[in-house]
Amino acid sequence: MKHLSLVLLFALMTLGVQAEIKLSALFSDNMVLQQQSEVAIWGWSDAKTSISVQTSWNNQNYTTKSDKSGKWKVMVKTPEAGGPYEVTISDGKAITLKNVMIGEVWLCTGQSNMEMPMKGFMGQPVEGSNIDILKSKNKNIRMLSIPRSSKTEPQDNFEGQWKEACPAVVSNFSATGYYFGRLLQEMIDVPVGLIDVSFGGSCIQAWMSKETSVEFEGKKVPEKGDSIPEVNRTPTVLFNGMLHPVIGYGIKGCIWYQGETNYIEADKYEDLLPTMVNEWRTLWGQGDFPFYYAQIAPFDYSVFKPLEDQEEKHNSAYLRDAQRKAEAKIPNSGMVVLLDIGEETSIHPMKKQVGGERLAMYALADTYKMEGFGYKSPSFNAMSVDGSNVVVSFNHTNGLTSYGKEIKGFEIAGEDKRFYPATVFLRSKSVVLSSPRVKKPVAVRYAFKDFVVAELFGTDGLPVSSFRTDNW
Repeated sequence: MKHLSLVLLFALMTLGVQAEIKLSALFSDNMVLQQQSEVAIWGWSDAKTSISVQTSWNNQNYTTKSDKSGKWKVMVKTPEAGGPYEVTISDGKAITLKNVMIGEVWLCTGQSNMEMPMKGFMGQPVEGSNIDILKSKNKNIRMLSIPRSSKTEPQDNFEGQWKEACPAVVSNFSATGYYFGRLLQEMIDVPVGLIDVSFGGSCIQAWMSKETSVEFEGKKVPEKGDSIPEVNRTPTVLFNGMLHPVIGYGIKGCIWYQGETNYIEADKYEDLLPTMVNEWRTLWGQGDFPFYYAQIAPFDYSVFKPLEDQEEKHNSAYLRDAQRKAEAKIPNSGMVVLLDIGEETSIHPMKKQVGGERLAMYALADTYKMEGFGYKSPSFNAMSVDGSNVVVSFNHTNGLTSYGKEIKGFEIAGEDKRFYPATVFLRSKSVVLSSPRVKKPVAVRYAFKDFVVAELFGTDGLPVSSFRTDNW
């Protein structure tokens, strides 16, 4: 009898125990919510439990019920940028998130050139970053880093929390992301939230779902329980482990710096990038949010391949060209050119401020509609043949310059498909090319080598991308 009473008492106590409400790690003190939007807040509790979310900016109370698995989500309306505010979530026990700002939220995604922190990698510095780290304290810049995670199944959460910009935090945050956010915040003068979702050495297929991704270098899409051959170069695994927990958080847009790992399959990248962007936009359900990306910088990729395997298509200029062409296939997108900051012996250019700020300038002009400054590199428009001369014209430029230096990076070819260096005559918005070895030109290439140094710029200082007119 005594034993039965103890069992009944234990059962009653168990029934009275309520699981403590849990939030996605996206929702913490110091977070930034996208302004003037309806944004999601979600988490977990007991099944079929009433949940309330109260927002201090309008003192409104939102309610919902968790589903049979305990998951819940509410949509809350956000005002114009401002703060700090509080958000209180309760299922009977309350959690209050403090120091919440309303502003502009951007994803910072890609591989090592996005991941590279302000303090640099071992033996690889970020130029000028030490003084920028020292001066980085700013309550209107908030950052969240998603930890590395490679999984065969989509994950719901991660370990992490939002933090205000200060030297200790900024030194470990993406340099490209920070320089992007710093200029953005300075110019639009509202709080800016940055979410870093990046993993060095990752292929683009790793950032795509099981429904969309394709094999990479013979590595197939893994099934549940499969081993992961390479944690950053196996299809779907970073989508599952790092991106999936973030999908649905209210954002303004995304910046992307990736492609180095895919240089060996440039012929696929022109379609892979638009496919990935379309999938992300579909899953977020926010329409065609802005997507700005960095063209990979020049680097001597031959160090990754033995001399007997130096295939022409392993020239990374083909990947840069695929990125250039992909821009036309991605609505509301823009590519920034980094042809002038590459380093022959380092795949991680130290001039991260240049890349980050060019991405910010694109956003400031294209998304925030600021005017009066250059933000698009001059881009190839058309070529016309006049006898043995070729005239190449460019879009998006008020004028071209080589800063007084000789231009050696153009090549022309005839019907034999053999390219020869061209003599270049520079006009205000075009170039005239010729070669005594090419009597009837049919194709042009510019800066079409693994490692090159930019020679042609717009008068606003933005470099012309490498390009080709052929499809050989």
